[in-house]
Amino acid sequence: MPPPATHHQMSTTTGDTVEHIVLFKAKPDADPSAVAAMVNGLNSLSSLDSVLHLTAGPLLRCKSDSLTFTHMLHARYRSKDDLRAYSLHPNHVSVVQESKPVLDDIMAVDWLTDAAAAALTPRPGSAMRVRLLKLKEGLGEEEKAGILGLFGNTNFQLSFGENFSPDRAKGYSIGSIAFYPGLGELEVDGNSEIMEVGKDLAESEVVLDFLIPLP
Repeated sequence: MPPPATHHQMSTTTGDTVEHIVLFKAKPDADPSAVAAMVNGLNSLSSLDSVLHLTAGPLLRCKSDSLTFTHMLHARYRSKDDLRAYSLHPNHVSVVQESKPVLDDIMAVDWLTDAAAAALTPRPGSAMRVRLLKLKEGLGEEEKAGILGLFGNTNFQLSFGENFSPDRAKGYSIGSIAFYPGLGELEVDGNSEIMEVGKDLAESEVVLDFLIPLP
């Protein structure tokens, strides 16, 4: 495994590697053993040939005005075709079907990331902050590019891009992941709000903190 992420600015050039974020809301009365079985089933999908990286587990925090999620899956694939193969794989279909009884809600966002970001595979014990933006209706491509540029000008190791799978995204169209060596570095990062320049262009934001589970 590569070392944990260190801070530096990244290029905004996108490549073929797919970032796949899935958010789950477990039912409040769900049997904890059933929820644990769901997480174990999701993590078992890391063995599929099309998967470059996959981890799933409970969220540390979910900050949103309207949405509440309890668990997250983060995965990477070499291409959109590999993401499609993963989605259709019988093992994935089985885990999805078995998980439905314990879930109240689910949401997914996908984007293409650049080679530098794709090289940052989080190791167990490292941390991630995922930010998803729902933009106001009627924005042009220039305004969208401006918001993406905000992510590219931060001082953190970022993967970011525009969602290409709208069906399960609840209208959220911009995603980013900031990587941290551990929980301590995430806790001292104050960038949990929408960047001031982009506030007028975004309708809402979801901020998710996630600690990569130890084996």
